[in-house]
Amino acid sequence: ANSALRKKVEALAERDDGSTEAEDAKLGALQKSAGTKPISGPSVSVTLDDAPPDATAKLPGYPEPHPNDLVIHQQDLQAVVNALWKGGAKGIEVMGQRLISTSAVRCVGNTLILQGRVYSPPYNVTAVGDQEKLKQALAESPEIQNYMLYVNAYGLGWKVEEAGKTKLDGYSGTVDLHYAKPAS
Repeated sequence: ANSALRKKVEALAERDDGSTEAEDAKLGALQKSAGTKPISGPSVSVTLDDAPPDATAKLPGYPEPHPNDLVIHQQDLQAVVNALWKGGAKGIEVMGQRLISTSAVRCVGNTLILQGRVYSPPYNVTAVGDQEKLKQALAESPEIQNYMLYVNAYGLGWKVEEAGKTKLDGYSGTVDLHYAKPAS
């Protein structure tokens, strides 16, 4: 009994910030859901890529493509991210960067701007979670079904792969909102 009590006292003594175990547990849960802690587990990886520059209509009844039909757009990447969240993803990273609730997947021209960095295609999105549910959510997304028309007609790149245990690092950037203002 004395050694158990000593361990409890030592554990309490290690708390130099005055927090309780319940507060620490709550903080840990918040950090996990906020994406600031690393997670690992089975994952699904999605790769999107522009069509070849000389692409033509590969299916009858489709018009010859305009240049805009041959590139990945912001809504395509956002559709993948949204479907993966809907499929129960525990964490998502795009181009190796962990997403959090304030992350914006934005494209300017044919480049992706994410958390201050610029990327060119191919774009990779990885989600940790139940692989079957993640793949099902991708297949059921109306936005991705629309994207698949362009994959089949013009050759936009699309690849979905299951991965074994994957580790996603925790988000380490700022979580401050730089442009948002409280509603008046």
